[in-house]
Amino acid sequence: MSDRYIDSNHRMSQVVVHGNTAYLAGQVAADATVGMRGQTEQILQGIDQLLAKAGTDKSHILSATIWITDMAEFQEMNTAWDAWVIPGRMPARACVTGNLAKPEWKVEVMLIAAIPA
Repeated sequence: MSDRYIDSNHRMSQVVVHGNTAYLAGQVAADATVGMRGQTEQILQGIDQLLAKAGTDKSHILSATIWITDMAEFQEMNTAWDAWVIPGRMPARACVTGNLAKPEWKVEVMLIAAIPA
């Protein structure tokens, strides 16, 4: 079994596929000028694209870790998340506050997904 590294640079890969599992790096918004909901929507659209490159989709997400910079905006993030996840296929999830690498980023999402055989 060989691992696949997707969208890599000198520091990291956006996705690493090992066996039937895809590990996504933390994803942030490309346009950080929008609010929490807008950033979350951008991230989730990007995740859809990365999952497709790995041979899977959001119906196979096993686990999600979400970092937000301000719990006062938790509901805005959840509004975007709830509209995106597939009912009945919600992954295990954690959401915590934290400082992100750039102050303009409000949210970061990291996932693990199964790849169907």
